[in-house]
Amino acid sequence: MTANASAVRGFAALVMDEVQRARADKAPLRIVGGGTWLDAGRPVRSDRALELRSLVPPAVVHYEPGDLTLTVSSTMTLAEIDRLVRAEGQWLALDPAGSASGTIGATVATASAGPLASAFGTPREQVLGVEVVTGRGEVIRAGGRVVKNVAGFDLTRLMTGAWGTLGAITEVSVRLRALPAADRTVAVSASAADAVRWLNASEFTPYAAELLSPTLARGLGVGDGATLLLRIGGNGSLVRAALESLSSLGEVRSVDGDAWSRLAAREQPTSAVFRLGTRPSRLAAVWERVTTMLERVGGEAHGTARRGVVRCSIPLDGTEDEEFARLRGIIGALRVDASLVAERLPASLWASLVPAAAADTLSRGIRAAFDPDHIMNPGIFGELA
Repeated sequence: MTANASAVRGFAALVMDEVQRARADKAPLRIVGGGTWLDAGRPVRSDRALELRSLVPPAVVHYEPGDLTLTVSSTMTLAEIDRLVRAEGQWLALDPAGSASGTIGATVATASAGPLASAFGTPREQVLGVEVVTGRGEVIRAGGRVVKNVAGFDLTRLMTGAWGTLGAITEVSVRLRALPAADRTVAVSASAADAVRWLNASEFTPYAAELLSPTLARGLGVGDGATLLLRIGGNGSLVRAALESLSSLGEVRSVDGDAWSRLAAREQPTSAVFRLGTRPSRLAAVWERVTTMLERVGGEAHGTARRGVVRCSIPLDGTEDEEFARLRGIIGALRVDASLVAERLPASLWASLVPAAAADTLSRGIRAAFDPDHIMNPGIFGELA
């Protein structure tokens, strides 16, 4: 199935023209897909936007349901992809934070992953290939449209998570999966230690398994205290067996599957959002410390036990100086024995709270190769001007 492929080829040419014009003008570009995640990451030093979705309508380049592969323009939203492939009994197992109105290009550029990553992997495992217009104004293709494509240097993974600093993604190829015969979402009241023990001992691998802090569980309407939210899919007998095994933790409550989209869109734009990473074996201990503190300051958290990741959200409601002091204290206390990845902070706090992400020699060398004039999303990694 192929449609609008010529539109996408023209899309790359249009982006190339914009980049070459910006390079000639020495005018940095803020790359914009759907425009739904612009408050994520460090502030970009640019007054000119490269609005990709306005250049060409979202388009399908190639869809082969029999091969479970799909190639689309980077401007297609996750909701549009879901509608397209669900009609063929398939789905894309990517569920980044935010609404489904975010684009596949932004998902890949930021390497954003949600609860499904514990079973299906992050975008780096699911993206087969990309087309990118680099900061030099050149079009490059990396990877391919087939799962077996492994030839050449892995530029696909390099572009995934580069936050547009190497180029603007114009086309993405992804692997799909068949929709399961049964797909259940359930909740169980459980401590982190008990939940981790069950997940480690179980012969069943849930599609997603998220620990929810008490405030978050109540906000989503799935529990009154610490809660394990699970998505279990497969054939009917496997799902029944998994639910029976899960009952050893406590009462298994059926939950509307929309709980996952509510979780993804939960954070408010006025919140500070960051992730803490640790070894999965240390997750329970980190979780207890995080939730105890966040419950005290009005925050929320959810944790992916199999990946050792805890995502934290703290509402901001004071003056800049007050919030700086408060966040500095909270983050300092929480990051003990855990790495920190910030997603959303007040602009003035980034430099003081989070080290630059691309200041090393290797990162600078890669940036120079693809974007020597630093016109693509400058500042988003905190590099020096």
